[in-house]
Amino acid sequence: MKLTSYLSLAACLLIGAQGALLAAPKLRLAATTVGPVSIPTGSNGTAQEVEIYNDGDGSLSVSASSVASWAATTVLGERRCSNRPGNCIPLRIALNTSGLAEGRHATTVTVTSAGANEGTQNLLVIVQMGGSVPDSLNLFVSPSGAGTTDSAEIVTQTRATTAATTQTGGNWLSVAVQGGSFNFNVPYQVKATYQSGMAEGSYTGAVQFDGSTLASDNKRVAVTLRVTSQPIARASSKELRFRTPLTTPKQVQRVVINNVSGGTLTLGTITAATVSGGNWLTAAQIPGYSIVDVTADPTGMQAGVYKGSVTVASNAANGNVVIPVEIEVFPAGVPVIPPDSVLNNATFDPGEAVAQGGIVAIKGEQLHFGDPQQNSSLPLPTRLGETQVFVNNQPVGLYYVSYNQINFLMPFEAAVGEATIRVERGGRASANTTIRVVAKKPKVLQLLDGGDQAFYAIAQNASRNNSFPIPARFGVPNSQPAREGDVLVIYALGAGATNPPVASGAAAPSGPLAQATGNWRVIFGTGVFTSGIEVVPSFVGLVPGFVGLYQINVQVPPNVTKGDLVSFYVQEDTVGSQQVFLAIQ
Repeated sequence: MKLTSYLSLAACLLIGAQGALLAAPKLRLAATTVGPVSIPTGSNGTAQEVEIYNDGDGSLSVSASSVASWAATTVLGERRCSNRPGNCIPLRIALNTSGLAEGRHATTVTVTSAGANEGTQNLLVIVQMGGSVPDSLNLFVSPSGAGTTDSAEIVTQTRATTAATTQTGGNWLSVAVQGGSFNFNVPYQVKATYQSGMAEGSYTGAVQFDGSTLASDNKRVAVTLRVTSQPIARASSKELRFRTPLTTPKQVQRVVINNVSGGTLTLGTITAATVSGGNWLTAAQIPGYSIVDVTADPTGMQAGVYKGSVTVASNAANGNVVIPVEIEVFPAGVPVIPPDSVLNNATFDPGEAVAQGGIVAIKGEQLHFGDPQQNSSLPLPTRLGETQVFVNNQPVGLYYVSYNQINFLMPFEAAVGEATIRVERGGRASANTTIRVVAKKPKVLQLLDGGDQAFYAIAQNASRNNSFPIPARFGVPNSQPAREGDVLVIYALGAGATNPPVASGAAAPSGPLAQATGNWRVIFGTGVFTSGIEVVPSFVGLVPGFVGLYQINVQVPPNVTKGDLVSFYVQEDTVGSQQVFLAIQ
């Protein structure tokens, strides 16, 4: 398989003038979510407050708004912060919820401060009318594999006393607060865990909630557990939420329907239905895959929040999977880049630095209007559609733009240190944000195995027909474990400058090859009690014909650890990559 084909496959699997920054205020919110707040049906909720503070210089000038009339905002006067040093600006949100129907409702409060870095941010407000404690729960577990536990989250208005009991099957049921020292809007996890020796069948238990100030929270929740080796379907997202400006193109979110038990999961009819707003919601299965594309189209809609759902039928023991869907439609504004949303494209870890010549992702909203676009030629263009990205006020090469994501190349010329980033769309500019630039930040491209919760390297085995050294359970054609002596081609980002140098945005040459500078090693088989085997790769450098993509050619050493989870990492002097895994036998 050619590299281009493999990278396309990997993408499907993963789906999912230089200068110092001028002194400026930096907008920060003490929280990005309020709730879910449990409120009796027919009542207004208690007003909520979120503190806003300045993490930069100068001063903030704060305003806030929401498209939902039930969430009314007021910016109060500055005062001492509750949980951090210095002064904060309280944002009060009045919950005028008496007219809301029973169930979950959500809206976004947009907080802005003109001239501030990251000066437009979103705060999600969630209310649960009538409380969220159900009368009963049905949970499903498998005797083995990824599905040996199942759980549900329940939120009470105030802290409650709880007790979990079982009538059959042993001690398979538990209830616990989900972290934090909450006194209001307290999240509990009700969890069922397969116990050794449990036969397939149904078991009963209950969880008792008492002491919450919301009367409807205080009840006995009957819990039925089904143990089965038949397919159990679980969606990668329990709910979906779209935010889209008026008159913008439709948006798509992808949901994977995983089988966490035995047998073969087969999807049936997929149905989309809306409660309000017209026929804005559709859904369809990707042929040949247990993947559903959910599409929200705001054409002709008015500003507001609208609800719907997608129902996925299958042969699973737990029946239909129902995914609640919301769309929030609002007036168009400037591109928005939330804090910690400029990311290393290899790992997407917030706050991580990126290398000169590295590939960077921006996650946000209103970054691009229109259908997604990607570069069709090299060198990389500095504009796709009406969208540009500026690093230290200089336009940079773009790989891809969409409503909520941009991929761009950090220029080799970018100065080491804090770089200023902004997005412009049709002449409208985002607030500035920053990312730390370093000379090298090697990161192996990776994909996640949901069963082991381990990251496997994206690599090919040049000794075995360019096969992929990953476990067979991935279902990837031409995959098999590597063996001692095989030559692997490992793909990575962030290896930095090369000799000869390559111009930013230009394709890497096929001759002479652009070799990464420095002293590189690959360390195989590291563990708690082992230091691993160090191997000097035969080549580390840019992949010919590509931009920003590096390859590491290395031979699997003798006496290496064997198995489906053989770890390794890449090291250049004092800079190392993350640990990832290969299958070796």
